[in-house]
Amino acid sequence: MKICIVGAGAIGGYLGAKLALAGEEVSLIARGPNLAAMQQNGLKLRMADGTEQVAKNVFATADMKEAGPQDLVILALKAHSVPAIAPALPALYKADTIVVTAQNGIPWWYFHKYGGQYEGQRIEAVDPGGIVEQNIGLERVIGCVVYPAAEMDEPGVVRHIEGDRFSLGELDGAKTERIQLIAQTINRAGLKAPIRPRLRSEIWVKVWGNLAFNPLSALTRATLIEICQYPPTRELARQMMLEAQTIAEKLGVEFGVTLEQRIAGVEKVGAHKTSMLQDIESGRPTEVEAIVGAVAELGRLTNTPTPNIDAIYANVKLLEKTLSKL
Repeated sequence: MKICIVGAGAIGGYLGAKLALAGEEVSLIARGPNLAAMQQNGLKLRMADGTEQVAKNVFATADMKEAGPQDLVILALKAHSVPAIAPALPALYKADTIVVTAQNGIPWWYFHKYGGQYEGQRIEAVDPGGIVEQNIGLERVIGCVVYPAAEMDEPGVVRHIEGDRFSLGELDGAKTERIQLIAQTINRAGLKAPIRPRLRSEIWVKVWGNLAFNPLSALTRATLIEICQYPPTRELARQMMLEAQTIAEKLGVEFGVTLEQRIAGVEKVGAHKTSMLQDIESGRPTEVEAIVGAVAELGRLTNTPTPNIDAIYANVKLLEKTLSKL
C-alpha cells in the first residue's frame, strides 16, 4: 500500500517507521532538520526495550506534490496545524484515497454522519471557516484515536515510550472493506488497530482526562501525579471533567468508566509531563483549541455552563500569547 504520513514527528515518525519496516511504500512529509536527517539517513526508531531499527526505504519531502497520489494519507500532525496545510492535501489524492485523521481532542468531523439535531455542525475551534473539510472531503475520512507515546530524540530519530494502539472508526460506525484493509495493514506492522463502531465515545474518554490535566500541567509545570495528589488541583480537574461529561452525555455518549476511575488512571501514569507542558517549555503552540476550546464550544452549542473549562482555556491562551513575545 502506498502510504503518506503528513507530519512525521514523534507519533507520525513512529507509525511511518513501523509501516515502512513492514514493507509498505511510505512517504513522509516533514520539514527542517528532521526532514534533512531523514533524507540523509532514513528514519531511526528506538524502541522502549532499547532496540533500534532504521527505515531506509522511506521517501521524505516537504512537498506533497512531490510525494504524489497515495492509497492512504495519515494526518499525524497536531490539530492546530491542519488548517494551514489543508489546501495542499489534494495533491496526495486519487479517486479512492483514504485519509485517517490522527489528532488529539475533538475532531473537526465530529458532527458529520452523526445524526440528530447537530448533524453537519462545524466546530470552529478545529476547522475555522470550514477549510479542513473543504480540502479533505468527508467521503475520504476515517477517524483515529492515538494511544502510543513517543518523542523525537533528535532529528530523524524517534524514541517509542509506550503503547501501540491506533483505534479506527468510520464516521457512521460501519465495518467497511476499506477500514478492515487499513486495520490489517497497521496490524501487520506490529501495531494494534481495533475497529470501533462508536469511535466518538472513545474520543471522549481520552479527551475527558486530557482537557483537564493537560492545561493544568501546562499552567502549573506539574506532573500528572503531582496534580492528582494535590487536593485543590485534583478537585479542579474533577470539576472540569464533570462539565465535559455533561456535554458528552447530552450528545449521547456513554462513558464506560467512572470519573474517579479516569482520574485514578491518570494518577497511575506518575511523574509524566503532558504534551501540552512539553509544548509550552519548548515554545511551541499547544493543542489547547482541540482539547479545551472545542469542548467549550460544544458547551455553548448544548447550553451547558463550563465556567472551569472556560477559565483554564483563557489562562492557557494568555500563556501562549505571553510566551510568544519572549
